[in-house]
Amino acid sequence: SQGIHFEFLLYSLMVIGLLMLGSVIKIQSKMFYLILGVVVWYLFLNSGVHATIAGVVVAFCIPAKPVFDPRKYLAMIRSSIAQFPVDNDKSLVRASILSNEQMDQLKQIESAGDKVISPLQDLEDSLHPVVNYIIIPLFAFANAGLFLGDMQLADLVGGVGLSVISGLVVGKFAGILLFTWLAVKLRVAPMPLGANWKMMAGVAMLGGIGFTVSLFIANLSFPDAAHLHTLNAAKLGILVGSLLSGALGYCMLRFKS
Repeated sequence: SQGIHFEFLLYSLMVIGLLMLGSVIKIQSKMFYLILGVVVWYLFLNSGVHATIAGVVVAFCIPAKPVFDPRKYLAMIRSSIAQFPVDNDKSLVRASILSNEQMDQLKQIESAGDKVISPLQDLEDSLHPVVNYIIIPLFAFANAGLFLGDMQLADLVGGVGLSVISGLVVGKFAGILLFTWLAVKLRVAPMPLGANWKMMAGVAMLGGIGFTVSLFIANLSFPDAAHLHTLNAAKLGILVGSLLSGALGYCMLRFKS
């Protein structure tokens, strides 16, 4: 950052307070969080703090728990479906006119369906295809420009290139596996059903595939032309490290037995 504008940060904290209040009183409207989230993003952008931080902060404010317990939802569905006896199935064709009671029951099911899925999970599910098939490819295309004309093998066995490869292949593997082991041993989280530590090691190794975010951090770290060679070395290290992590992770999971 070239400087911090604290007035924008103060305004953003006020909006974040509204988001947190909405989470506490269990506001389920996704538009509420999306609109205020865009406001927080704009304020962060103008404050001097990188706007990506706004996304992380807003995500923490979106309720992760649904209004209805799934058991209550299933009980409501069974009660509503009971209003449509099996004997009358043949009479329900596309041109059928439903009674007021039947319409009310169907609307109750629809309303309950919205309340049994948390806003956070619903947003994640809605944004998943957009992020995977549009945003990430565009991001990678815009940031992966790599000039290999003046690159040398020494860039991969020393300096920034080796540091990046080590961080992705060794650092992420060790960090993910260690903290997973601690979480299981301290009973913070259970071992996934059917999994073993060989599988967890393979998944930890796949964590080293750090393509998009790593490129993003590299561009932020070396933004000027004076560090162009260092930036290219870092990008090359990212590509090699990600390929190594993916290949090693595949082998560890493929031959886990």
